[in-house]
Amino acid sequence: MSGPPPPYPGGPAYPVDNKGVPPPVQYPPPGPPPPGYPAHPGYPQQTGQPYGVPGQPGYTQGQTSTTVVVQQPTIAVVQQFREAPVQTQCPHCAAQIVTATHYDNGTFTWVICLILCLVGCDFFCCLIPFCVDGCKDVIHTCPNCKAMVARWSRM
Repeated sequence: MSGPPPPYPGGPAYPVDNKGVPPPVQYPPPGPPPPGYPAHPGYPQQTGQPYGVPGQPGYTQGQTSTTVVVQQPTIAVVQQFREAPVQTQCPHCAAQIVTATHYDNGTFTWVICLILCLVGCDFFCCLIPFCVDGCKDVIHTCPNCKAMVARWSRM
């Protein structure tokens, strides 16, 4: 095997210390350049006085400042009443509540029962949808006033 590759003829691009880490970059401090240094090209030399002072370029008589107020639109959150209880405001008693849920037979329950009868599950097997909560409608009620808040129908 051969040895290490020959050194680069121009030497390293930057001075390297004994650990192989380049030295940190020195940035000038923020603000105007110190006296004796030229200003950045394309920018006017700063005189130390703020803009808008009478007698300075860019000042006009009767200058006013305008404040623009931007109002964010409000987003209405639509409650989705499904199988899980929902935090909402009761329309009857106006209390902040988490709805109580219970199940009731609906159209979907009867449709599944009819389909099971037509397939041949007629010996009480067609009554299975009436025992399964996944086939029933969900009714959301207020736990305070017991009024119905919403009904979620599966069909």
